[in-house]
Order: sequence, then structure tokens, then C-alpha cells
Amino acid sequence: MRDPSKASQKYTHPYVTFFHLFFRGASIVIYMFCGWFSDSFITSFVFVVLFLSADFWTVKNISGRLLVGLRWWNYVDDDGKSHWVFESRNSPSYQSRINKHEQRIFWLGLILCPFFWGLFFLMALFGLKFKWLLLVMIAIALNAANLYGYIKCNYGASKDLNSAATDFMKTQLFKNAFDIMTKPNTAAPPTNVRPTGVV
Repeated sequence: MRDPSKASQKYTHPYVTFFHLFFRGASIVIYMFCGWFSDSFITSFVFVVLFLSADFWTVKNISGRLLVGLRWWNYVDDDGKSHWVFESRNSPSYQSRINKHEQRIFWLGLILCPFFWGLFFLMALFGLKFKWLLLVMIAIALNAANLYGYIKCNYGASKDLNSAATDFMKTQLFKNAFDIMTKPNTAAPPTNVRPTGVV
């Protein structure tokens, strides 16, 4: 007989896991079968965008933080500069509390859904369905933003993009200065020596 206590412990956040997949799956299902229930493009567009927006907000603010201990966001400072921040809870005590089933579901949903939207993009592009192409591009942008953000979090990018770009520029400047100081002098021969015309 199955132990009910073990079954309840399989998922630590069952409702969060459900909605992590529900909004993503619902937007895909509505996109695929909306023509069966309505001939109105506007109605289908609105419903798909609503589910995409709900999915983006849920994944960014809830499921990523609770299921895998990752979080990313953007803020604008007093000077009007935009900063991207990527965080990860890497402490062993916290990582030991992460449910492996939920972690697997989180990453599968995060990676597979952009793949489906990529297929829809190709179908709409080659089918010359340009109004649907706009909807698919919105879906790809929202899904790709979360995928990119959580990949950056997962691989230890704790700095924002502006700091990373600044560090890259500093590295390049230092490398160029070092090359200039260490490479041999290859200056052109002096031009003040003129031929005398004597054979």
C-alpha cells in the first residue's frame, strides 16, 4: 500500500508547480485551437496575451524563487540607468531543501515552451500568416526573457549587465595597452632619406 505521507512530500509546492505549467500550456493550447471556437483574431489574440502575461509574471516572481531559488529583476537608478540583477541561493542548506521533482519540472517547462513557440514562428512565417506572426513574436520575447534570466542566475551571474559590460571594456583596454607596450617596434623606416640619383 502506498504511503500517503510520501506522496504528499513528492512536491513541496504543488500549486506553484501547477500554475508554472498551466499558464504556459494554456497559452499554447489556446493558440493552437482558438480557430475551433472563434473566428475573431482579436479575441484569440487577447486571450493568448493574457495567459502569456500571467505566465511571465508567475515564472519571474513566484515559481523561479520557490522552485529553484533563483530570481532576476530590473530596476532604474536615480540617474535613469537601467540595471539587471541576477541572484541565486547557492548555500548548501538551501539547495538541500529544493525539491528535485519541482526543479526538473521548472526547467523542462522553461526550455520546452520556447521551442514550441519557435515552431509556431516558422509555421506562421512560411504560411504567410503575418498577423499571427506578431502574436508568436510576443510569446517568444516573453518566454525568452525568462529563459535568459534564469540561465544567467543558474550559472552564477550575480552582476547586472552594465557591470559585466564595464568589466569587459576594462579587460579589453588593459589587454590593448599591454600589447602596445610589449610588442616590438615595427615603425616604418625614416622618410627623410632621399635618393641621390647617383648610379
